[in-house]
Amino acid sequence: MQLSDNARIVLERRYLAKQGTEVVETPEDMLRRVAKNIAQVESDPIWEEHFFAIMDNSEFLPNSPTLMNAGRELQQLSACFVLPIEDSMEGIFETLKNTALIQKSGGGTGFSFSRLRPSFDVVSSTGGVASGPVSFMRCYNAATDAIKQGGTRRGANMGILRVDHPDILNFIQCKADPKEITNFNISVAITEEFMEAVLADKTYQLINPRTKEPTGELPAREVFELIVEMAWKNGEPGIIFLDRINRFNPTPHVGEIEATNPCGEQPLLPNESCNLGSINLAKMAKRKGDGWVIDWKRLGEVVETSVRFLDNVIDMNRYPLPEIQRMTFANRKIGLGVMGFADLLIRLGVPYNSEEGVELGRKIMKFIQTTGHEASAKLAEERGSFPNYAGSIWEKTGRPMRNATVTTIAPTGTISIIAGCSSGIEPLFALAFTRNVLDNDRLIEVNPQFEAILRERGLYSPELVAEVAKTGSVRHLEDFPEDLKRVLVTAYDVTPEWHIRMQAAFQEYTDNAVSKTVNFPKEATKEDIRTVYELAYKLGCKGVTVYRAGSREGEVLTVGHNKEEQVKEPAARPAPRKRPKVTRGETVRIKTGCGTLYVTINSDEQGICEVFTTIGKAGGCAGAFSEATARLASLALRSGVEPNQVVRQLKGIRCPHPIWQEGQQVLSCPDAIAQVLDEYIKNHGVNGIKGSQMNGAPKAAQKVNGAKGDNGDTAFPGQACPECGGAMAMESGCATCLECGFSRCS
Repeated sequence: MQLSDNARIVLERRYLAKQGTEVVETPEDMLRRVAKNIAQVESDPIWEEHFFAIMDNSEFLPNSPTLMNAGRELQQLSACFVLPIEDSMEGIFETLKNTALIQKSGGGTGFSFSRLRPSFDVVSSTGGVASGPVSFMRCYNAATDAIKQGGTRRGANMGILRVDHPDILNFIQCKADPKEITNFNISVAITEEFMEAVLADKTYQLINPRTKEPTGELPAREVFELIVEMAWKNGEPGIIFLDRINRFNPTPHVGEIEATNPCGEQPLLPNESCNLGSINLAKMAKRKGDGWVIDWKRLGEVVETSVRFLDNVIDMNRYPLPEIQRMTFANRKIGLGVMGFADLLIRLGVPYNSEEGVELGRKIMKFIQTTGHEASAKLAEERGSFPNYAGSIWEKTGRPMRNATVTTIAPTGTISIIAGCSSGIEPLFALAFTRNVLDNDRLIEVNPQFEAILRERGLYSPELVAEVAKTGSVRHLEDFPEDLKRVLVTAYDVTPEWHIRMQAAFQEYTDNAVSKTVNFPKEATKEDIRTVYELAYKLGCKGVTVYRAGSREGEVLTVGHNKEEQVKEPAARPAPRKRPKVTRGETVRIKTGCGTLYVTINSDEQGICEVFTTIGKAGGCAGAFSEATARLASLALRSGVEPNQVVRQLKGIRCPHPIWQEGQQVLSCPDAIAQVLDEYIKNHGVNGIKGSQMNGAPKAAQKVNGAKGDNGDTAFPGQACPECGGAMAMESGCATCLECGFSRCS
């Protein structure tokens, strides 16, 4: 398997089997483990070789849980689940328990909170009033904070509420504060009745889900404008067109679809799961004369093998709940999608934002859909149709079908890094970008397709690449060939209209849904957002997610003072003593939500005198904030402030991404510093002489020999990855690292 350095690092961090901290399998071993496990369904051993070949050639990769867990003890192979939430305290917390079991095993969870009675509604059993869906979303969010998925994947949730729920206004605004409900993506379930009311500027009814009776009306256009405003501010909520999704529900006799998985591409029935996989379209081009064309024959072969692979996964999967196993076996949904589409367009010389690009996307997906359905029908003849076939849309056609659904366009952040291609159907986020490394060094990362084309045309130079890295695009270069400018487009070169048109083209031939982000520049207006939402509805999309550049990078906080307060003469303040020439101390490593933090505590003959912190790669916000905290703590300690007072001030400070590490919660970088300082005091005393070694480091911390980071973690704010320090991009509704594949949604 040909792998980039980044791909190899990603595999070693998250996918390859380990004994302790030592990696004990190669990438090829991993692929062989997966192929052998998934081929156990087969009677002919040749299928193991077929499965291995398409993965080893990077032509197809399954979703991350399958790569991580197939052939290992966990054997949980599905990426996404949807759980029902019943309108009772027992139902709500039964689902929360099931959520914990799913996320512990490595899955993402989607919920509809639409069945819950609205806030202030009657609770007959207690005589009290209900707290409403958003309050329980906060409860679920807190629970997800406490769960680290399978040791390798973070908790991710989708929260959905129908637009006609009486609490809809509260829901739309529930993530106005970026520190709230951080483990959820949220989407409003839009009905066609609502959209018609928006277009006609009429009111629509709100329905109490407990009584099924109207409780009032709202002006549809004003609600729509509120959705637009919040999406403009921070990208949420997204919207899903619920009636349209259910119109394409393959098993309407089984139930109504209420929710999707965390990134929105997989609508599922309650207690249903789905396993996903993606074909690398960058591998589906071949030379013909002086140019490149699509290798349709090879694409068809890979589709057929991939469908069989994904169908086998259903049988080899170990499900976290028996209800999920029953529903998954009954419908046997799979989701075959694509990645590397932008790379393919570049190789073919077709602009992403063009009629030719959109039509090519439509043609490719039609081919995959048609071939995939044929492959599923052949499997049905061999193995039987899915058990809920009677009464399904497929029975009406008279065509046998092994899988209720076959195709899905999913985000492919990490597996596209492994495959060395662009993500999903997204345009390239950047042709080149600058990465911060240790000691403030800067390294330019270049897209391989871009570099290859530059060299083929005799245009390559380090100076040109450095210039492109300033913006990620060639759009601003005056002397750059115009034909290449047309083809080498990036996400922000593509207008929102072309983003939606491309999404709609793929949706036309996709059974489930398409995960895609419509990227807007920072100066985009609310009118621009509104236009995209209306266009998505008009063109047949099943949902849409938008992101305006810079809209999640933090808010300005202003504070004032009481004008009536009397101004008093300040008392004399103590001056800090000088830093001693010689100190003794220890460095402790502790995990935080912003990366691995190294905390050094030093003492002299007068006691604890300073705190240093390092969080890997320099230049990130987490590093700056941690350093500032440590400097102020050091200043306080050398000014005579009791170390325990410093601990009390820092302990309990919470950031949007707390984590659990070895049974102990680390709420933020300041909280981590406080934990290390507190333990140091317990072991050494405030004078730093009680003991010679830090025998009792916090459970979340580990003593190390030096303060420098070994893998250079940096912060998420400012679009830096908390795991590797790489550049973050908004793709398929989630902030995703371009280098290591870290995602807030997986």
